[in-house]
Amino acid sequence: MDKSIRLLNLLICISLFFLACSKGYNDVKEITLNSTKTNILLIIADDFGLDACPNYDVGTIKPNMPHLQEMINKGITFDNFWAFPICSPTRASILTGKYGVNTGVLNATNNSTIGNDEKTLQSYLDEHLGKVYNHSIIGKWHLSNNEPNRPTEMGIDYYAGLLSGGVNNYNQWNLVENGVSDPSTDYITTKITDLAINWINDQDNNWFCWLAYTSPHIPFHLPPNYMHSQNNLPGDQASIDANPLAYYMAMVESMDFEIGRLLDNIPQDELENTIIIFLGDNGTIGQVIQSPYVSNRSKGSLYQGGISVPLVVSGKGVSRKGTRDQNLINSSDLFTTVAQIAGIDVNEYENSKSFFPLLTQETTNNRNYNYSEVLNDVPIKSGYTIRDNTYKLFVLDNGDERFYNLIEDPYEQNNIINNLSAYEESVYNNLKTEVSIIRE
Repeated sequence: MDKSIRLLNLLICISLFFLACSKGYNDVKEITLNSTKTNILLIIADDFGLDACPNYDVGTIKPNMPHLQEMINKGITFDNFWAFPICSPTRASILTGKYGVNTGVLNATNNSTIGNDEKTLQSYLDEHLGKVYNHSIIGKWHLSNNEPNRPTEMGIDYYAGLLSGGVNNYNQWNLVENGVSDPSTDYITTKITDLAINWINDQDNNWFCWLAYTSPHIPFHLPPNYMHSQNNLPGDQASIDANPLAYYMAMVESMDFEIGRLLDNIPQDELENTIIIFLGDNGTIGQVIQSPYVSNRSKGSLYQGGISVPLVVSGKGVSRKGTRDQNLINSSDLFTTVAQIAGIDVNEYENSKSFFPLLTQETTNNRNYNYSEVLNDVPIKSGYTIRDNTYKLFVLDNGDERFYNLIEDPYEQNNIINNLSAYEESVYNNLKTEVSIIRE
C-alpha cells in the first residue's frame, strides 16, 4: 500500500511539474524550432555586372573568383535577374519589396532617401516570427542622408559600415557602428568582412546577415597583393588610369578573397545551415564595362548592361546544384524569397514575388514581367523599362520609346518600335498596360 501511495504521489508531482513548466516547455520548443531555421547570408557586390562575373557568357576577361565559383557549382545561376540602374533603388527594393516608384528611391542622390515609415524586411521577419532571427546590415547603406541612426531606427538589430555611396580612399573612411562614427584606416573590404565574422560568430540565435561590399566601386586602386591574381600591377594613379580594368578585376578578386575568409570563419555546422545569396546591385561602370556592352549602356542606363546583373543562390535548401534558371527575377523579389526561406508563408508582397520554389524545382515562376526604372536630371537617361520573356520596352522621359526582342537581339542593337508585327503590337500594348498598373 505504501508503495502504491508513493507511486501515486510521484505521478502527481511529475504531473504538477509539467503543468507548472508548461510555459517554459513551450519556450524550449520554440527555441528548438528556431534552431532548425536556415541562416541567411545576403552578399551584395557594388557595380558588378554580368561581363565581370564568372559563368555568364558576356565579357572576355573574367576575374579569378574561386569562392563565387564554388557557389555557382553548388547552386543556381539566374540568367534573367534585373536590378535597377544605380545602387540605392536596388537596395531599397530588397529592403522593402517595392519598386522605386513606390518608395521614392529612384536615384542615388541625397534627395532620394527611404522613408522612416517603410517596413523593412528585417522588421517584417520580426513581425511574423518574433525574434527568431537576429539580423544585421554590414557595409554600404546608401539609403538616407548619412543619418547615423537611420538603419537601427528602421528595425535593423545591428548596423556597421559606411552610410554613403562610396569612399574616396579604401584605407581612409568613416565607419559607423550603431550610430557612432569613427575614422578607419583599415582596408574597407577587409574591415567589412571582419565585422561580419565577428557579428555572425557572436550570435546565439538564427541570423540574417546582409553584407554589402563597396568593392568593386570606384576609386579603382591596387588592393593588397595577397588578395588578387593580377600580377605586377603598379600602384600609381597614372598606371591605374591607363589600365583601369586590371585594377577593377583586382578589386573583384579581393572581394572574393574576403568572402572566402568569411566562409572559412563560420563554424562548419553553422555554414551547413546557411543559404548564401550573391548579387550585383547594378551593371558595371562604363569606364571598365566589356563588349558587347558599351560605356553609355552600362551602370546608370536602362539597357541590359545597366540592369541585368548576377544572381547566384547556394547552400542550405538549394537542391538544384550547378544549374541555370531562365525565369524572370527582380531585386524586389528577394524580400519575399528571404521571408519564405525564414519560414513565412508569403508568395507576394507589394511588388515582390517569391522565387523560393525555384531553389528546389525547375518550374515556372509567378513573375510574368520584369521592371526597372531610373530618375536622372537628363531626360534622355531617365525613364522606365519593362519586359516579358521575350520583348523589352523602355520609355524615356523625353518621350523616346524603344522595343527589343531580347531572344533574337540580347544586346539591344535593333530597335523595332517602328516596325512591329501584329503580335508584337499586342505585346507592346500588354507591356504598356502592365506599366500603367505598376506606376498608377
